[in-house]
Amino acid sequence: MPKIHSHSGAKKRFIVTKSGKVKHKKRGLRHLMAGMASDKGLKRKHSAILDKTDVKIIKKFLPYSF
Repeated sequence: MPKIHSHSGAKKRFIVTKSGKVKHKKRGLRHLMAGMASDKGLKRKHSAILDKTDVKIIKKFLPYSF
């Protein structure tokens, strides 16, 4: 039986924690930040946990992580 390859983009963007949750970095911190309020930027600075419905999709992309 051949091995299943992980999705290259998902490997770079998502991390699976020990408890099985999926962490990701929030969007919107690369460019066009001059007009953004400072509190918005600070809220997006920290990583977040994915919703359970999205975890099902990521499990297909990262088969050996869970």
